Amino acid sequence: MKILLLGKNGQVGWELQRALAPLGDLTTLDRSGSGEYCGDLTDIKGLQDTLSSIRPDVIVNAAAYTAVDKAESEPELARRINVDAVKVLAESAAAAGSWLIHYSTDYVFNGEGVQPWKETSSTQPLNTYGQTKLEGEEAIEASGCKHLIFRTSWVYSARGNNFAKTMLRLAKEREQLNVINDQLGAPTSAELISDVTAHALRYAKRHPDVSGLYHLAAAGEVSWHGFADFVIGQARNAGQRLVVKDIGAITTSAYPTPARRPLNSRLDCQKLRKTFGLTLPDWQSGVIRMLIETQGTEQ
Repeated sequence: MKILLLGKNGQVGWELQRALAPLGDLTTLDRSGSGEYCGDLTDIKGLQDTLSSIRPDVIVNAAAYTAVDKAESEPELARRINVDAVKVLAESAAAAGSWLIHYSTDYVFNGEGVQPWKETSSTQPLNTYGQTKLEGEEAIEASGCKHLIFRTSWVYSARGNNFAKTMLRLAKEREQLNVINDQLGAPTSAELISDVTAHALRYAKRHPDVSGLYHLAAAGEVSWHGFADFVIGQARNAGQRLVVKDIGAITTSAYPTPARRPLNSRLDCQKLRKTFGLTLPDWQSGVIRMLIETQGTEQ
């Protein structure tokens, strides 16, 4: 099985290199490409040529435009990466009979209410990022290719920039932090996403009828404030030198940003669990593991 992974150096892409390697002949690309191959999703022609040359059995797209606030001022670039390039991947997969694995976001929803969002829930993105990710999903479904789309939330890892690592850094620099407490979701590790992807891919190759859209997030829920408090508490218990004395709770309205964020980012993952026979661990276990991995460099 020939697998093409795009976005190899992102949080999810880095973990996917490990998880996918045992499954087949893996080619990994980032935006800088590799020799004759193009991994830059803004280069549509180069992407098409790469797909024609490699002819993968599975395309795993871990690349995306994810700068949520910046997307408000760069909608064309966000759409080129999150929609136009994804359409090329989907059409190539459909023509070749290949699988396409793609990642989306809780930001396709408007964040109203308190019930976890199901795959069948109505979508209504609040920002450009969410809108382009939704259009990418729609392009995949319209192509008719075999696909697994995983909507996930609040991604973090030991590698790269993310909320958890930002909180750790600020906790070493400031005595007072203020963190939003009225947005709720489930912090989900890139490690969990990649492991679920590998398991689901193996199953899907034997059961192509599972092609479709799935929600993938760790179990449980927490606010950003609760997340920050947990991360900092665990780091302090592990002996990290922190100066922060207080973590204040503020509302979303007190911290305006160019892009609106959903208040309710809860995802119902029942379909994923039942289809693939999975148990999703609580969000705390992944965070603890990430902190152990980063402890040496964070002290």
